Amino acid sequence: MMRANDERKGLRMLDIGCHLSISKGYLAIAKEAASLGASTFQFFTRNPRGGKARAIDPADVEAFRVFAAERGIKRILAHAPYTLNPASATEKTREFADMVLAEDLARMENTPGQLYNMHPGSHVGQGADVGVELVATALNRALRPEQSTVLLLETMAGKGTELGRSFEELAAVIARVELSDKVGVCLDTCHVWDAGYDIAGDLDGVLREFDRVVGLDRLRAIHLNDSLNPRGARKDRHARVGEGCIGFEALSGVTRHPLLCDLPFYLETPQEDPSGYADEIARLRAAW
Repeated sequence: MMRANDERKGLRMLDIGCHLSISKGYLAIAKEAASLGASTFQFFTRNPRGGKARAIDPADVEAFRVFAAERGIKRILAHAPYTLNPASATEKTREFADMVLAEDLARMENTPGQLYNMHPGSHVGQGADVGVELVATALNRALRPEQSTVLLLETMAGKGTELGRSFEELAAVIARVELSDKVGVCLDTCHVWDAGYDIAGDLDGVLREFDRVVGLDRLRAIHLNDSLNPRGARKDRHARVGEGCIGFEALSGVTRHPLLCDLPFYLETPQEDPSGYADEIARLRAAW
């Protein structure tokens, strides 16, 4: 409600939310987000370890649409399951990725014009070049000219053989996608920090590098997470904002940066329950 009122006054507001469960439907998750002071939210399209997606109720979607319009919720982000790996060396795993991508992107059209985020996957010893080709091939099979959803490739920390540890790897995938206008990037602050990018000490430099390699027009969302690890650790362990090696001032600065401030931000920080997000959202709004 605060965001909607402030927008009517002509003021820009921080668009921030967190990861929540959609097990009770779109309207329920939107109400929970609003109760936390959030103006957006992220959710898994299905169990994060895979499995069947929950049936979509058209009446629930319509109720969500009305509530979202009242509360100023304009952008939401769906997250693919962690088991999705289009770069796998195993054909069965790649076929599962094809099925999930096709099904999830079709389901996303129930809420047109939104965002769908995925981890690029892991090449499992085949080499990054092979992995890049496999991911691009999967996207070329999944994307449709008529879809309104933008698929986002997430920046990764560089654990093991995962792809997306560098801006160059993401750019290499995008360059091979035929419907590249349907593809963007979600920058995860913990991941890029763990991958070696100094977003705390040289955010401007990191953004210049991203713009040079990928293009800032591709950047559509940010996962706002602190990191338990020093820069370059390549371990990917999230921390609450201000309780990690990146720090509150740097992460708050990310939300205020003129090249980033109009993007939606999503917290994926460790919490005992969703109410823990309310404090982080309030502190980041106060600093904005």
